[in-house]
Amino acid sequence: MAERSQTASEAGNDMGSDDTIGGNVSKYMVLPAGYCGQPKKGHLTFDACFESGNLGRVDQVSEFEYDLFIRPDTCNPRFRVWFNFTVENVKESQRVIFNIVNFSKTKSLYRDGMAPMVKSTSRPKWQRLPPKNVYYYRCPDHRKNYVMSFAFCFDREEDIYQFAYCYPYTYTRFQHYLDSLQKRNMDYFFREKLGQSVQQRQLDLLTITSPEDKSDLENSVMQKKIKIPKLSLNHIEEDGEVKDYGEEDSQLRHIKRPEGRKPSEVAHKSIEAVVARLEKQNGLSLGHSTCPEEVFVAASPGTEDMDSLEEAAVPRALYEELLRTYQQQQEEMRHLQQELERTRRQLVQQAKKLKECGALVSEMKELRDLNRRLQDVLLLRLGSDNLREGAEQKVVFITGRVHPGETPSSFVCQGIIDFLISQHPVARALREHLVFKIAPMLNPDGVYLGNYRCSLMGFDLNRHWLDPSPWAHPTLHGVKQLIIQMHNDPKTSLEFYIDIHAHSTMMNGFMYGNIFEDEERFQRQAIFPKLLCQNAEDFSYSSTSFNRDAVKAGTGRRFLGGLLDHTSYCYTLEVSFYSYIIGGTTAAVPYTEEAYMKLGRNVARTFLDYYRLNPMAEKLALPMPRLRKEKPPPHKSLLPRGRASNYPNGKRDKKISVDHKDPSGPF
Repeated sequence: MAERSQTASEAGNDMGSDDTIGGNVSKYMVLPAGYCGQPKKGHLTFDACFESGNLGRVDQVSEFEYDLFIRPDTCNPRFRVWFNFTVENVKESQRVIFNIVNFSKTKSLYRDGMAPMVKSTSRPKWQRLPPKNVYYYRCPDHRKNYVMSFAFCFDREEDIYQFAYCYPYTYTRFQHYLDSLQKRNMDYFFREKLGQSVQQRQLDLLTITSPEDKSDLENSVMQKKIKIPKLSLNHIEEDGEVKDYGEEDSQLRHIKRPEGRKPSEVAHKSIEAVVARLEKQNGLSLGHSTCPEEVFVAASPGTEDMDSLEEAAVPRALYEELLRTYQQQQEEMRHLQQELERTRRQLVQQAKKLKECGALVSEMKELRDLNRRLQDVLLLRLGSDNLREGAEQKVVFITGRVHPGETPSSFVCQGIIDFLISQHPVARALREHLVFKIAPMLNPDGVYLGNYRCSLMGFDLNRHWLDPSPWAHPTLHGVKQLIIQMHNDPKTSLEFYIDIHAHSTMMNGFMYGNIFEDEERFQRQAIFPKLLCQNAEDFSYSSTSFNRDAVKAGTGRRFLGGLLDHTSYCYTLEVSFYSYIIGGTTAAVPYTEEAYMKLGRNVARTFLDYYRLNPMAEKLALPMPRLRKEKPPPHKSLLPRGRASNYPNGKRDKKISVDHKDPSGPF
């Protein structure tokens, strides 16, 4: 859309009433009436031409006040709730009041303290505006529509400010998230393309479970080579002699000896060389000496200059003393060398043992890992009906974002996925016992366009489960066909179907369930919400209700509740756009992105309790919830597989709620 920079009056004439709004504003600069010249700082520029953006029109009421119009959903003017836009070219300390003037809903959490989200380029983390700056009221100037007004002060001129109804979660962000998971090459995570939207955006289906062929896991465990170190040293023979010292040998030697000679030989040769030199220089031989009075020649540098032999003669007694001294030194050096050799040998042995002790520590860690994985194989063989050859697969099917503006649904879905692919013991047990099928974004076109409830063609997809069109509702049609295929497969048991939504008028997380004529089935249906209430502090069991409204006959919960058999349970999981109230308190705690994902993690953990994998779950009592009395239906008809048990018998809406005032107490 081309850039527009006309006055507010001109904009009003061009756009007409809010019913004619057909697109988002694009770099729309609001200039005061009658102003001529270059735009200045403080002439606000609005933009919503980006992914998931929504702002259809801006009217300047005064220098400090602006009326903002939500663009209706594509091809459907009924729904006007979601907004997401940016404001730039602000002036420091500029104070303004923004009025969102054309909400399609009368009830809103804005009456209970909810506030819009805001972030800026220098502060990219989303924050809620202070509730004291937000007002929600019926305005006679706008066809008595409800108006949400909020005051804001711009503090940094260079920043671009972004405002939104709730935390945005775009289609592009979702694709980047799935791409990052796919790059991790996890054998228990599989991503496939189930279909395409009208605008050719991908409908992703995730499968999270342990590998179908359990032998692959067992082989990968058993084929892992663990090197167990030997406690005996290779270089120590039975007789205790050292044959090979390795690198430590050269490092610990104190004497450099000739190659192939022992230290004792070196010392002995040195003594003999001295004696031989003395004998040679004196012309005498120790072997031919006959007289003890004979003298011997002592080696000295001045021998050649002596006139006579007698002047160079050395007494025999002195020579013998010298010889004894050399022999004693030789013996001492031999003992010293033996001690050094024994010490060096001990040091080498200690170094080897220390080195192998370190290797033993690392090997023990590997053995622990091997033991853990062997336990996994044992669990896989003994306790996993899902992976046993020829056994029935238990499937949990989860969908989200069928209403594109309900962004908390995506955060809850991401929390479920993050937990199921983690190495948490609960997650590993769930993967081994169940198959999780997740379609996190059923309406990618609506998400991309910034709609609140409808698809590109203006359809509320959650009202077309009865007969989805392959060309008008392709994503819904693909998911329904897959569920029917699993339902008809005798080797597959679709245990749960959970559709995740966000609620604009209620606090906490809660569920909607179905009503069945079979009292036992209805009683079992209440188990999962009760367990979830015990795991998640933000989930309200008292707000959970079971109904069969005629208006909601086309929802996934209602349709699949009538299609599937008595072992399947279908729920709509709702989470507040705003906050939750912890049991025992009255203060509202605003949701954050992390809090939404934590709820998703708790939903995943609850399956562990439900399937009795946790011994603590067996201690729970599971009575039937109390219901409001209803008049019995005028007649009953016999229909196959319990289809009619989920549909109303008359036009009158019948709704049954769980009457449970204390969600934290026992049943």
